[in-house]
Amino acid sequence: MAVTLKQVEAIPASYPDVTPFDRFGYIEYSDAPTNEAQVWQRIEAYTAHRWTARSVVWTVEGCGAWEPPLTPATVTLVEVWEMGAWSLTTPIPSPYGSYEFAGDGPYRVTATVGGGDVPAAVQEAFRRLHEYTRGINDSFKNETAMRQDGDTEMVTNWTAKALQLSGAADLLRPYRRA
Repeated sequence: MAVTLKQVEAIPASYPDVTPFDRFGYIEYSDAPTNEAQVWQRIEAYTAHRWTARSVVWTVEGCGAWEPPLTPATVTLVEVWEMGAWSLTTPIPSPYGSYEFAGDGPYRVTATVGGGDVPAAVQEAFRRLHEYTRGINDSFKNETAMRQDGDTEMVTNWTAKALQLSGAADLLRPYRRA
């Protein structure tokens, strides 16, 4: 089985426009800055799906079946390292993945990933994560929180668990990285 060694993903020109609304349908405003691009980057780090187009280059090694780890993916170029240079190659289709690599490689696979409408569950996950992040910014403003044992816990710990604590992770489960 071929293994993905490296993934270089470009930052998209823009992220999907999902305006955050409160539970009453009004646009949320806050004095605390919440960067929508940062919220999308957290969601994309957790999922294998992309909703805006961008280029990706994977370095793959080994023979056997290989499938792009991000979806939807349109492979535009496959190269193999031979005699000190990259050469074009055409892998055969695989019944177990997208492609079957015959030799050990390494291979360089270039693709465009992303596209499609943002499902309602992902929009809700964005809203929850956005709202949770706003709440952390509003509530703590660079303060520390006191734990029960008397130690202080930095706000970054709350932020690191934001996907789980906001409930966004449950909604993103079908799009999760394998």
